[in-house]
Amino acid sequence: MDIFINEEPADITLESEKTLGELVAGIEAWLAGSENRISGLRINGEPLQVSSLAEALEQDLQGIERLDITISAWPQLALEALLTGKEALAAYENLSLEERRSIEERWEEHAAAHFLSEHLPDLAVLLQRTFRGELLPAEMGTLLDERIREVTDPGKELREASTLISSIATRLEDLPLDIQTGKDRRAAETVDLFARTAEKLLRLVRLLQLQGFALESFVIDTLPFSDFINEFRGALSELVSAYENQDAVLVGDLAEYELSPRLLKLYASVRDNIDRDKLI
Repeated sequence: MDIFINEEPADITLESEKTLGELVAGIEAWLAGSENRISGLRINGEPLQVSSLAEALEQDLQGIERLDITISAWPQLALEALLTGKEALAAYENLSLEERRSIEERWEEHAAAHFLSEHLPDLAVLLQRTFRGELLPAEMGTLLDERIREVTDPGKELREASTLISSIATRLEDLPLDIQTGKDRRAAETVDLFARTAEKLLRLVRLLQLQGFALESFVIDTLPFSDFINEFRGALSELVSAYENQDAVLVGDLAEYELSPRLLKLYASVRDNIDRDKLI
């Protein structure tokens, strides 16, 4: 059997592998720790479809003359899945009410849907809800556009978030007063906006690291970057928990003295670091 990876002959020696599934599992183990994934398989020139994957993985290797494996970087796969979701959403909007009822089932069989379910489960759930008529397509389209921008150019998306970050930090500082004066709706909006903004910032950090920015090598407030991120995540979880438990005092203290300054420091540090690396 001849094995090719990204159209190049692969020097792979079979050991105890007997089936395609065992071979694929071995390659996935080899890729573990990198940010690359198997994105396609062709058996004897024929593309392998998601719907027939389980059966194909049981196939005996002796029956395969040529195996082509496509390996792609995570951001590339994410972008392809997001663009495919966007196309499916556009098709959904142009269908009649009766035709829309079957699109969810067809979407769930798509390779892009499987990728989103595994790697971007929040989007996968929201897209399924949209196809069930529970969410407006326009709102889902806006969210997909945002994620597409993040994957396409995380540095640009981060730089353009300056006003958003400043606004959220100010609202966090005002949160204790909002709680004390009975502005419950504004307080709830602040916690929700902050949680979503923090998640966005952390997504951008990960994407920048995948692009090669050595964010893990610098220090924020005497803390290594990874330690600062871990403490930030911990404080975020603590804020959400305190709010759900209606612990107004703890919510106020966390928001004003822990999370607002950390949000500003994290954003400024990442932005300054990528600008410096870009100049170098």
